[in-house]
This record gives sequence, structure tokens and C-alpha cells, in this order.
Amino acid sequence: MTVLVGFLPTAEGRAAFAAGLAEARRRGEDLLVLNSPRSGAPVSADVAPPDLVADLTGRAREAGVALELRQAAHDGDPSEEVVRVADEADASVIVIGLRRRSPVGKLLMGSTAQRILLDATRPVLAVKPQAG
Repeated sequence: MTVLVGFLPTAEGRAAFAAGLAEARRRGEDLLVLNSPRSGAPVSADVAPPDLVADLTGRAREAGVALELRQAAHDGDPSEEVVRVADEADASVIVIGLRRRSPVGKLLMGSTAQRILLDATRPVLAVKPQAG
């Protein structure tokens, strides 16, 4: 089986990667990092740059965990893509990062994390970055 991390190059994404890497090592499973930009965007800040990809790959290698990074573009809602890939990969757990949002922001925009938590058919580990 595989541990799936929904990843963006943010503090929340880095927290999710660290937790996912620890979980994969603990379970003796591979790590699948999904860093999927929205299709049609000419340039996306959501795509991890090559130096960050090299860092993540090196950290996984040092931990003795096989890492697969997927950066293929997707259409639609990011939560649907995470749940779809989790099902496709038969992930044992989905790891996501949480960010602080105001109640009004949640009401108006919804929450990708909330949709993953509600729609996933497997366990979800939600983590926050360390305050600092």
C-alpha cells in the first residue's frame, strides 16, 4: 500500500509531507506525493519548483522511503483529484495540511480539506504547520 500526501509548496504542504514521510516509514509503505496544478493555468504557484522536489526526494531517500511525485495537471476540484488518486493508488491513508481560515471564508469558499475528509473512503491525517 501507499501513503498519499496532498502537497502544495506552502508551510501546510511541508507539514503534510513531513507527517506523510513519517507515516510511510512507520508503516513500511511507499510515499506518493500529489502536487497537481489546475489544468489550463499557464503558470501555477501550486507546482513545487525543482529545488524543492530535490529536497523532498532527498529526505525520502534518507528515510529509506520510496517516493513517487505526481505533478500532472487536473480539472475540477482539488479535493476530487486527491480522493481519486487515493482510490487509484489504494492508499492506506491520505495526509493533508490544514490552514487557518475564518468562518466567513469557510462559508463563502468551502474547504478543500473538509471535502477530502467527507468524501474519502480511507483514513485522513490532517496536520497543521508548527506555529512560528
